[in-house]
Amino acid sequence: MATAGKVIKCKAAVAWEPNKPLVIEEIEVAPPQANEVRIKIVATAVCHTDLYHLFESMHKDGFPTVLGHEGAGIVESVGPGVTEFQPGDKVIPLFISQCRECRFCKSPKTNQCEKGWAADRYDVMSAADSRFTCKGKKVLQFMGTSTFSEYTVINQMAVAKIDPAAPLDKVCLLGCGICTGYGAAVNTAKVEPGSTCAVFGLGAVGLAAVMGCKAAGAKRIIAVDINPEKSEKAKVFGATDFVNPKDHSKPISQVLSAMTDGGVDFSLECVGNVGVMRSALESCVKGWGVSVLVGWTDLSDVATRPIQLIAGRTWKGSLFGGFKSKDGVPQMVKAYLDKKVKLDEFITHNMTLAQVNDAIELMKHGKCIRTVLSVSPQ
Repeated sequence: MATAGKVIKCKAAVAWEPNKPLVIEEIEVAPPQANEVRIKIVATAVCHTDLYHLFESMHKDGFPTVLGHEGAGIVESVGPGVTEFQPGDKVIPLFISQCRECRFCKSPKTNQCEKGWAADRYDVMSAADSRFTCKGKKVLQFMGTSTFSEYTVINQMAVAKIDPAAPLDKVCLLGCGICTGYGAAVNTAKVEPGSTCAVFGLGAVGLAAVMGCKAAGAKRIIAVDINPEKSEKAKVFGATDFVNPKDHSKPISQVLSAMTDGGVDFSLECVGNVGVMRSALESCVKGWGVSVLVGWTDLSDVATRPIQLIAGRTWKGSLFGGFKSKDGVPQMVKAYLDKKVKLDEFITHNMTLAQVNDAIELMKHGKCIRTVLSVSPQ
């Protein structure tokens, strides 16, 4: 392309400081260096983790930054040493890298990787270096991706090449939320056929967890949320029951225990709230119940009584649904194209990058499942 090797000036939504609206700015995106890929972002969705950084963790060293980590685009140019990608490839940026060389990548037990932004700055949610500048200042790259920009530069170990037939404005959701929820059920919890499951929190991640429970053959899937409007949506993805904790005077764990003869086989917490995490664990049956923490938070300690675990329950966490990113995302794209995984049903709003603050407000107030922003024309 004519832009290869040159600095690109383009539009991006910059978060200059925490707890403030994003500002659409012209930024400069430097050419890719060794082992890097420059990508034209076509579509991106707003995920709660973007809001977490902006409004909850508000880490002082994490700004200014370009948010966004659930996107899809087209390779514009590649740096020296890149052989896996070429200009024109359809790709999904990955917030978890897969270098294929470290002890984690070589282990079948985890999808984590020792390299990438998360290696030593997971609390800041960005690496110290970036290819972005704006008004003469360095702008950080959020979670190694920064998809709220028309162009971004990413290390090739954090990019997945996908089927050229995939619609980018749909499969962008596989960059985070849908893989996170679906995989938590299928890969981490290892939900079994005929089992009973409870999913706490029915945002995109929770609904994807419901879909994963159904795909794994669960007989009963209880969807739990304090928003009654989520009930019908949950049924679209396979929920058999809906429970609103606000409708009951007893703790939700007791309600679920009464409904299921002692508790569910599997529970998934998809909120990122330590109180809900405890409720989800205590909703599991003793002896073999498995509860998975899926919602992202790092602000508070989580607690329970030791007897809950001594009695045989397992408490575990799931990052990106346990998918090894470069391998798993293309497989999920194929599953969508083969109509084995739903994506369209998660999208409640379509907007442009210029409307990013409106999209953030929708999510903040629980008025959307996923809003997809069109960033650049294909």
